[in-house]
Amino acid sequence: MVAATVIIATRNRAALLKNCLDSLREQSARGQFEIIVVDNGSSDETSSVVASYGAMMPELRLLQVSEPNRAKARNAGIATARGKWIIFCDDDTILPAPFVAAHLRSHERHDPCVVTGPIINIADPSRMNPPEARHYSRAYFCTCNASVATADVVRAGGFDEQYDLYGWEDTDLGIRLRSLGLPRIFDWQAYLYHHKPAAADSYARRRTLAIEKGNMAARFVRKAPTWPVKLATGAYAANFIRAAVVNAPPMRKVYERIVQSQTKGSALQTLATEALLDAAYLDALKAALRATRD
Repeated sequence: MVAATVIIATRNRAALLKNCLDSLREQSARGQFEIIVVDNGSSDETSSVVASYGAMMPELRLLQVSEPNRAKARNAGIATARGKWIIFCDDDTILPAPFVAAHLRSHERHDPCVVTGPIINIADPSRMNPPEARHYSRAYFCTCNASVATADVVRAGGFDEQYDLYGWEDTDLGIRLRSLGLPRIFDWQAYLYHHKPAAADSYARRRTLAIEKGNMAARFVRKAPTWPVKLATGAYAANFIRAAVVNAPPMRKVYERIVQSQTKGSALQTLATEALLDAAYLDALKAALRATRD
């Protein structure tokens, strides 16, 4: 058994995946871990990219899960993992050389536990600064950067494949891992860079993901109608009242005009964009909750 299995679910992001695989080739712990890339229904050159890296990296394996479903893709990786621990990261991440070693070291010191680390969003890979205090996260389990014993993931039941759109499947699994009594260790050395190029972060794509996340939030609330889940998803009365005021139709028209007229990336445009995305998310959440009641 190798020490760890790195699982990456990917779909149609071959260019970004290359950067992730390049960084895995440079890990100081190379030889102590395997890599499973799960192609989740790609129509680009993802499979050929992984095959080309496989010729240089015998520790790399490719799985195919044709139905676009990140929970199902990650479960497929878990089912074939040979590592004592599983490290989850995304296809658009770049991992510093000590990344895997830091996760392994934390588990060796603190197990049983969940390990997370800073996620540093970058638009340009040539500018990768070390983590700062603002990169601390209270999130218990985020699959962009998290690790846990394989046995504990299996004991918790893996990812719920009912989450078939974007969002919340990792938080849902985190609740079940926490219920097993696993503490979370936030390791500042286990940091990574989340590559978010501007072209791949368009407003249209972000709005689509916000709507999907709203629908999945409703599923999360139906499954676990607790106050922590309602607070995390925004599914509570005070938030809906706030949204009715700040996201009222006249305000949305103002936000739309600002987005169209302001310089891209300006503070005002950013605020207006976030307001419109908040509105799209909450509209989807309320509609999905209403459909359940009806």
